[in-house]
Amino acid sequence: MGKYVFFLLLSYSVCNGQALLELRLKRQLRKIPAFKEAFVGVSVSELETPKPLVSINESKYMTPASNTKLLTYLGAIQHFDSLPSLFYSVKNDSVIQFKSSGYPLLLHPFYPDPKLTAFFNQEKYYEYITPISTPKPQGPGWSWDDYSYYYASERSPFPIYGNAIGITKVNNEVKTLPSGFEFTLKNDSLAPVVLRTRNANRFEINRIKLQESDTLYRPFITSDSLFVNLLGQAVGKQIKISPAEEYVDWTPLYTNAEEVLYQGLLQDSDNGIAEALLLMIAQKNNGVFLAENAIDSLQNEWSRWSPDPFVWVDGSGVSRYNMFTPRSLVAALKQIHKISSWDQIIQRFPKGGVSGTLKAYEVDQVFGKTGTLRHNHNLSGYLITKSGKTLVFSIMVNHFTTPTSEIRSGIGDVLSWLQRNVK
Repeated sequence: MGKYVFFLLLSYSVCNGQALLELRLKRQLRKIPAFKEAFVGVSVSELETPKPLVSINESKYMTPASNTKLLTYLGAIQHFDSLPSLFYSVKNDSVIQFKSSGYPLLLHPFYPDPKLTAFFNQEKYYEYITPISTPKPQGPGWSWDDYSYYYASERSPFPIYGNAIGITKVNNEVKTLPSGFEFTLKNDSLAPVVLRTRNANRFEINRIKLQESDTLYRPFITSDSLFVNLLGQAVGKQIKISPAEEYVDWTPLYTNAEEVLYQGLLQDSDNGIAEALLLMIAQKNNGVFLAENAIDSLQNEWSRWSPDPFVWVDGSGVSRYNMFTPRSLVAALKQIHKISSWDQIIQRFPKGGVSGTLKAYEVDQVFGKTGTLRHNHNLSGYLITKSGKTLVFSIMVNHFTTPTSEIRSGIGDVLSWLQRNVK
């Protein structure tokens, strides 16, 4: 009887302590002016404990923005031990056929993969085997006027140069990388620095506004012909387009560039990498470059542990159609921890006050992923408290009109409060 009473009191104490912590945090949230007219969702739990420590609107659907990349990352590390950069077959002694895996780092301006580039520098002829399906260039729910900005670079089966052209001014002369013969440059003193025509690879450049030695990246319209022309120009040889053949024995090419790719995804929040990874999962699972196929298969896999279905349409979070709940993002982060080592998490994820998109957060010992669209800012990740506990959290702030910097400061205050008060 005494033991029963003891455990009953202990259980009551734990539950009461969690309720008290949540009540105190709610008071803390009310003290943050930037949160007053926003919709705020918070889910916090210990890493190895299913029951939440804090549950404030945690079951409400909210706009995740780039927190979507957490799902893309989870899907990638679940399905790939190593990422294939392409598939190839030696047709005869002089010809190499190759096809895409969806891999996005070929001649990438920020995340180059030298081993992949070296593959095309062999003394061989190359034939590109085009895929049977191609993704739509823009994802569902992308804003119609995003087409001219790097963050909305087109999705394609085989990205090259990040599917973007770099435009710079050196000694008052405009130069591009790549210097594609299919790109048209036009001087326009009324243009907003650089603007691409909606349906053509024609770029209007305001030389006056383009700063000396500054490089701006703008998406180009992709196609198979442009891909082989740009690749051929880069490696100094003609690349032939060929139809698919039956009974080809394909060999994957592994370049072991996962770390630079995943850091680009999580630390720099590169949308092109995110979209490509989702297509890579689709290609592996179904043999087609269709993001919706990858999303459907992942949703089915994850239904056993996710408390709420993800309303999910793209890999990057550019779309406003995406809607997740804070507690489902916490569940996804726990799955990431099960698959990844802690060393991988602290290496790949931004760290508060130190790296990536968390450099502006003045909170130590937080590793996470931000997500920002106009009027929406979120942060989900891992937090180490002063007492040494590891918390998994998602703080989502939607529909605010104050500056994002003030929302960021408010989230930082919440994290600092949790570090001090979770014992």
